[in-house]
Amino acid sequence: MADTIYTAAAPAPIGPYTQAQRVGDLLFVSGQIGIDPATGDLVPGGVADQTAQVLSNIQAILAAAGATPAQVVKTTCLLADIADFPAFNDLYADVFAQPARSTFAVKALPKQALVEVEVIAAL
Repeated sequence: MADTIYTAAAPAPIGPYTQAQRVGDLLFVSGQIGIDPATGDLVPGGVADQTAQVLSNIQAILAAAGATPAQVVKTTCLLADIADFPAFNDLYADVFAQPARSTFAVKALPKQALVEVEVIAAL
């Protein structure tokens, strides 16, 4: 049975999904885009601003589940423009040690976001 994780410190889902689900010793965090949880809007600025918000949102969800970024074992990263990879990667490396990772350039993301990241953590 899965336990739903929710925190007001991260944005409410914009669709039919949860912020995260805990199943046994694993935590599955839904893809996060750069939405400010206080306003419900995408943060202004470029990929660095959005990446910082994405990472903040993920850390808030992890904390709500009693986890830290050090427990993240897999990330899936989506970029609207692969040319943004260096700026994204610099901020990403400040939060995550070295989990397994996939990074893809995609045609579009919800709300015209520039970056989306989902994670799996071992609790």
